[in-house]
Amino acid sequence: MPTKKVKTNGTEIAVFEDAVIYKRGEYWHFRMWLAKERKYVRLSLNTTNLNTAKEELKKHYYELKAKEYAGISHFSKTAKDGVEKYLAKREKNIGVNITKGRFSTIKTHLEHWLDYIKRDTKLKELGIGACEDYFNARQNGVGKKKTISQTTIENEQATINAMMKTLYKDGETNIDGFEFTKLKRADRGDESLRRNSFTDDEVVAIRTELEKYITDAQQNIDEKGNLVKAIAGYYLMISLMFGLRRGEQIQLEWRDHEVFEHRVAGEDYGLVKLTIRAETSKVNRTRKIVEKDIGFFADLFKLQHPRITKFQKTKEKNEQKKFGNTLIFSVNGDTAISNRAIAYHFDKIMKLAEVDNLAKRNIVPYSFRHYYITSKVNSGLAPTSVSEIAGTSTTQIENTYYHTTDAKLIANAFAGYTLKDGLLIPT
Repeated sequence: MPTKKVKTNGTEIAVFEDAVIYKRGEYWHFRMWLAKERKYVRLSLNTTNLNTAKEELKKHYYELKAKEYAGISHFSKTAKDGVEKYLAKREKNIGVNITKGRFSTIKTHLEHWLDYIKRDTKLKELGIGACEDYFNARQNGVGKKKTISQTTIENEQATINAMMKTLYKDGETNIDGFEFTKLKRADRGDESLRRNSFTDDEVVAIRTELEKYITDAQQNIDEKGNLVKAIAGYYLMISLMFGLRRGEQIQLEWRDHEVFEHRVAGEDYGLVKLTIRAETSKVNRTRKIVEKDIGFFADLFKLQHPRITKFQKTKEKNEQKKFGNTLIFSVNGDTAISNRAIAYHFDKIMKLAEVDNLAKRNIVPYSFRHYYITSKVNSGLAPTSVSEIAGTSTTQIENTYYHTTDAKLIANAFAGYTLKDGLLIPT
């Protein structure tokens, strides 16, 4: 961008083409046009001597020019501007080294930070201690959520500092991260700190109510709201069966699902295999999960296939999708049912199943994943096997789910025994 040639008014001295010095009272001041930022820099040179003022001007001038050529701004962006810049950069990497689901999580983390730091705060005014009280503020409800785990806040803090590191490299901040208050390491063995989940009895009740819920919706499927009700019911049931992350499950397409039979000890079992594509996975890695087929995918297929196929035919030929490339949990195959719809029907099911104290226990749809993983752990699977199924690290599984439950304590107490004719016999 071309420089802006200065115009003097007789009381100003042009030292460079785009900079002048002028007197205000007894002291000399400096003014320079920054073309890229389209603003004037105005500084006091803190001297009454003209020659000294010219020397001071040169120092400021060359420093500002060096920043300009390096692409570093002089005027500070706001916290909101910084978040928008960082998110725009990360959004370009979706499908490369970040998934849509992960991008959405980063966006949510930074929204909480903006609530805390205030959107109009200047980035260059922030010091390393500006977020010292972030943990307490979040625990007290900043960001609208009243109950929040230490792990969640630690993840938010990591996201915030990742952003600050990037903005610092771009010259938008004077620091490359905040010094958050060091938190006491959580006791992963403390039963009260484990992931909130369901009891086995609650899951039996939930399954029963979900089956009724889906059946009820399908009896009058053309009635307003019943199609979404049925799809949400299937979504929740399959979430309970496979323990997927929301972002992974909501992006499942019909090509990602396969039904087959497998013979074990002379008996045939129906199985469902789901492929979680790398581009939809939080860890950007493809994995496959196999579970027993209870028939829900077949029923959902019968419901969806004619409707989605009919809808696709209403579109221009070059915009039509093959059924295999349409979304499973969708009314039209193109747009997934909303998080709001899932949450609404989840709450309905919890009431029908008489699951109590949801808020206090922090029970949410994601709790199905916690129950699924905990069940795999309690079944005796090794941490590495559970991590492969869940699509997370072995360390995360060990730290989060390998807490001592009553079921495991009892199993450990009777290790080395078998039950025969109602009696425990050492093996």
